[in-house]
Amino acid sequence: MPLLVARIRAAAPPSAVAAGLVAVTVGVTSSAAIVFTAARAAGADAREISSWMLALGIGIAVTCAGLSLRYKAPVVTAWSTPGAALLATSLSGVSMGKAVGAFVFSAVLIMASGLTGWFARVMDRIPVPLASALLGGVLLEFGTGLFSQMSGSFAIVFPVFVLYLLARRLLPRYAVLVALAGGVVASAVTGGWHLERVQLSLAQPVFTAPEFDWKVLISVGVPLFVVTMASQNLPGVAVLRGSGYDVPVSPVLTWTGAVQAVLAPFGAFGINLAAITAAICTGEGAHPDRQRRYLAAVWASVFYLCMGLLGATVASLLTAMPHALVLAVAGVGLLATIEASLASALSDPASREAALVTFLATASGVTLLGIGSAFWGLLAGVLTSLVASVGRRRKAAAPAPRPVTAASNTPGRTSV
Repeated sequence: MPLLVARIRAAAPPSAVAAGLVAVTVGVTSSAAIVFTAARAAGADAREISSWMLALGIGIAVTCAGLSLRYKAPVVTAWSTPGAALLATSLSGVSMGKAVGAFVFSAVLIMASGLTGWFARVMDRIPVPLASALLGGVLLEFGTGLFSQMSGSFAIVFPVFVLYLLARRLLPRYAVLVALAGGVVASAVTGGWHLERVQLSLAQPVFTAPEFDWKVLISVGVPLFVVTMASQNLPGVAVLRGSGYDVPVSPVLTWTGAVQAVLAPFGAFGINLAAITAAICTGEGAHPDRQRRYLAAVWASVFYLCMGLLGATVASLLTAMPHALVLAVAGVGLLATIEASLASALSDPASREAALVTFLATASGVTLLGIGSAFWGLLAGVLTSLVASVGRRRKAAAPAPRPVTAASNTPGRTSV
C-alpha cells in the first residue's frame, strides 16, 4: 500500500495536476466561445459543434501527452484561437465540406513545415533573450489582468492574490492550487457563478467528407496556416526555449499537423503549440524540479480529453465561472514565468535594446494583416538587433584615434 501511494504521488503531484487544470481552464474559457462562433459560421448544428470540441479535445490530448512523454518536457498543445477568430469571419457562406477541406490543407502545410525543417532553422537563429522577451510580452496581459480585475471583482481577485503570496512562503508547491481553491470559495460566496448555463450532454463524432475548392483553400486554408504558425507555433516555441526546454521543433510540427489532418473531418480545425497555457506548465509552480514539469502537460492532456468527451457540457461549465476568477488564477500562475522571462530577456547588455523592443511590440497587441503581435514583436526585435550589430561592427572596424603625445624636448611645450 505505501508503495502504491508513493507511485500515485510521483505520477500525480498536486502542483502538476493543478497546473494542468489551470492551463485547460484558462485555455477553454478564454476561447471556447470563439470556437463555437467559427463552427456556426460554417453552418454547424449542435451535434457538429459538439463534434468539433470532441475532435479538438482528443487531438490536443494525444499530442500533448505523447510529445511530453516522448521528450520529457512540458509540450502543451492547444487549438488555434487566432485561427478560430479568422474562421469566424471567413467561413460565412462556405459549406462544412469545403471548410473541412481547408482544415486538411492547412494541416498538410504544417506537416510540410515540419518535414522540411525550415521553421526550425528560423527558430534556431532567434537569440534566447528575444525569445524570452517575446514570452514576457505575450504573458504581460495576464500579469496586469490580475490587478486590473480587482477594481470590479475585488472580493474574488484579492483573496486569490493573498492566498497565493502566503502559500508561496508556506506551501510553495501548492501555491496555485491554494489560490484556485480560495478563488472558487470566494466567487461562490459572492454569487459569481452562473450554474444555470450548465448543460449536460456527451459529445459524439460527426464525420464530414472534405471538399477541396481552390478558392476556399487559398482564402481560408492558407491564412489559417499563416496565422497558426505566426501567432501560435512561433510563441509556443519561444515559451519552450525561454523556459530552457530544447525540444526539436520539426517533429513536433509534423505530429501536430498529422493529428490535425486525421481529425479535421470531425472538426479539428487547428492543433498547435500553446503559448500562454504552456507557460503555466513550464513555470516552477508546476513542479519544483524542472525535469518533472512534463507531468503538468500530461495532466493537461487528461483534462483536455475530459473536455472533449463531455463536449458542450464542460464548455458551458467553464463559461459559468466568473471571468475574474479565470484571469486571477492565470495571473498568479504566470507570475514566476513572467519574472524568469524578463530576467532572461534583459540579462545580456548587447541584446537588451532588441529584447525591450520585442517585449513592448508584443505586449502592444498590435494586429497587422491578420497576424498577431507575437510575430510583429519578434520581427521588430530582430530588425533592432540587426541594426545594432551593424553599428557595433562599424565601430569595431573604425581606425583607432592616434594617441597624442607631448614631446618633452620641444621648446615652449610642457610634458604632462
